[in-house]
Amino acid sequence: MKKIYIYTLTTLMLWGAASCKKPNDFGTTNLNPDAVTQPVVPALLASVENDLPVYGSTGFALGQGAYAQYFSETQYPGVSLYATPAVGFTGPYVTDLYDCQNVIGLNQSKNSVAVATIMQQYIYWVLTDTFGDIPYSQALQGLKAITPAYDKQEDIYKGIVTKVAAAVASMDGGTVPGDLFYGGDAAGWKRAGNSLVMMVSIQASKKVPGASDFYATAFKAALAAGPITTNAQNFAFAFPGGTYKSPWYALYNGRTDWAESKTMTDYTKATGDGRQLMFGGSFSDPGQTTGGTVTSSNGVPYGVDRTTANNYIAANADWALVMRADQRQDAATVNIIDAAEVTLATAEAINIGWVTGDLVATYQNGIKLSFEQWGVDPPTPTYLANASVAISATPGAANAKNIAVQQWVSGYPDGHIGWNIWRKTGYPVLTPAPAASNASKKIVRRFIYTSAEQQTNGVSVNAAIAREVPTAGTDSQDNAVWWDVIGQTP
Repeated sequence: MKKIYIYTLTTLMLWGAASCKKPNDFGTTNLNPDAVTQPVVPALLASVENDLPVYGSTGFALGQGAYAQYFSETQYPGVSLYATPAVGFTGPYVTDLYDCQNVIGLNQSKNSVAVATIMQQYIYWVLTDTFGDIPYSQALQGLKAITPAYDKQEDIYKGIVTKVAAAVASMDGGTVPGDLFYGGDAAGWKRAGNSLVMMVSIQASKKVPGASDFYATAFKAALAAGPITTNAQNFAFAFPGGTYKSPWYALYNGRTDWAESKTMTDYTKATGDGRQLMFGGSFSDPGQTTGGTVTSSNGVPYGVDRTTANNYIAANADWALVMRADQRQDAATVNIIDAAEVTLATAEAINIGWVTGDLVATYQNGIKLSFEQWGVDPPTPTYLANASVAISATPGAANAKNIAVQQWVSGYPDGHIGWNIWRKTGYPVLTPAPAASNASKKIVRRFIYTSAEQQTNGVSVNAAIAREVPTAGTDSQDNAVWWDVIGQTP
């Protein structure tokens, strides 16, 4: 199938145009009486739900986790050395985004449409944060737009917030068919949707900071409506194992190319962060793929060449894999949006004047929720008083670093979140890869568009490239997405 139809999925329609005959002209001769001929909404929703955790784990976000220095590479470093990130984004359009659009179009119930909308907009959020401008308003429209325009990220962000808020408001008291996240409970999806609005809105806060502006207003409304506040409410997918495995399980099912980064383990060591018990699993653990519990805080140096990386892991049998083995079994839970992230976002909103509340209590509660999520002992008073953790009760810029760093830590191992936090705030302060292979030697700030985009949708992609900043007209991994104020400075 030519990529010109990637966003439309109208290939089957071409058959009818290619002949004066139509499929039903042949009667029932070749019809399979057992075949499914109409989309099944619960099955479509369940399929997307099964895929959703990949967007923050081993999909695009694995490389993003390397840019955020959650992860180091071992035998074959490339991503962490900033090799050109030319990864196509069309896969989600022909699968999960289209399946969601199908459910929306079928309109069988308010709740199924709302859930499909929330998941679809979450995927768009990850994609636009990864690339910047992408097809949005004209995507998935069939022959109406076979070469869809690339919407500005500014418009996509407003679209995401508006559509998710409307989806939450539309939900009724019924159940959600095929729901594997909350067992059909609409209330759970409302909290997830409100939380998504808050996370997207706070991501735009450097670009649109006003307390009465669009994103602050949306944040306040979602907070008042009720987001995720406990770990029991997390927007999280529990993989059953077997056929449906956690994406993190596959990371070490045969190879060990990825490690926890020394950047992270240096921080957890310096602060005595108890989450490290779960963040890193020892390579020497005999239960590496069967749920072992041997931990490690021996992170692999970040951004080094292959020889240096191989020498390090050869000399350190306990080097840290990503998460302790029992946290990445085939039957494991993967968080998409959790209580700690939402609570820390609320602390940030208090600190910048978007909402009111007890800043220190909210911030510390966010940290406690993160520790609880990982199943470790609560943070001690000593930890919370550490100069690299503590914040002032008085809102202001002095608190920004520690709030951002805690957001970065609590986001682990979701590379999308970690990379977003660093690009937005500049924290934690990250040293670029010593063996960086790109010309600028800078940490990647966005993925570039693939050559396939030029070949099949050149006008649209070139219009997007012309809007890139700070170097307009150049499709560069050093350019910045719309909300990345730091990266927009030449």
